[in-house]
Amino acid sequence: MRAGQEGGAPALRVDPADVVPAGVAGLPADAPRIAVVVSLTFPGMTAQTLELMERFTRTAIEALLAAGARAELVDSAADDLVPETELAGFDGVLFLGGGDVDGALYGHHGPVPNSYGVDRRADEYCLALIRGVLERDQPLLAICRGSQLLNVACGGTLIPDLDPWQLHRGGPGAPIFLDEEVSLVPGTRIAGILGRDRVTVRSGHHQAVGTVADALAVTAVAGDGVVEGTEHRENSWVVGVQWHPEDSHGSAADRALIFEAFAARCARRQDALAGTVGVS
Repeated sequence: MRAGQEGGAPALRVDPADVVPAGVAGLPADAPRIAVVVSLTFPGMTAQTLELMERFTRTAIEALLAAGARAELVDSAADDLVPETELAGFDGVLFLGGGDVDGALYGHHGPVPNSYGVDRRADEYCLALIRGVLERDQPLLAICRGSQLLNVACGGTLIPDLDPWQLHRGGPGAPIFLDEEVSLVPGTRIAGILGRDRVTVRSGHHQAVGTVADALAVTAVAGDGVVEGTEHRENSWVVGVQWHPEDSHGSAADRALIFEAFAARCARRQDALAGTVGVS
């Protein structure tokens, strides 16, 4: 039985037709290609989480389209998974949010309060994809679950359930997503992209980066010290953010800055592979 199915009931699943705008087909043939990795279903998906996944995925693809990049969905919960090696043909890779990461994959074997959406098969697939992306030094933007998987792929751990949690998600009876102020580390890529050292972001998470992998540097922290962003110390362009720049209820200006910087880097890599420019 695949993710999102219980007792034979039909699984709720994001329909690609609902999240990929028609304008993607009109992009020029040489537009940079970006793989958008996301689980279009996961265990326990509800109508509410389906709506969120649709809205966030659509907003991310629209932001890439506005930046001149061609997004192509890679469903990490598909029955037939895209082979990891096929990602080598993309100019960059975007990992979006979703369900929790299986605790056993980062050494946690006890119960996890508030756990939801765990799909071990999708986790293992995504970890393999991330490691391949890092080996090829492809541009990588990893959001929420994506940023957590990035840390685990590099040997780090996660906080299974944040407590206190009030800065990071809404409480019982309230919307899960809220505005959160985070501090950006000067000199990091995300601080350079956004042009300031404090930013109000959209958050709605109960897990977060715990022990940071040696290969990663912290780039953003919450008011309680929780890690909100990382970047790779050696790779050319690897940015992880715990918050959701693709939340359409957040800052459109900041979303554009992040996605435009990512798309520009992907285009630069495309040109470098074609032999027209160098990558720095």
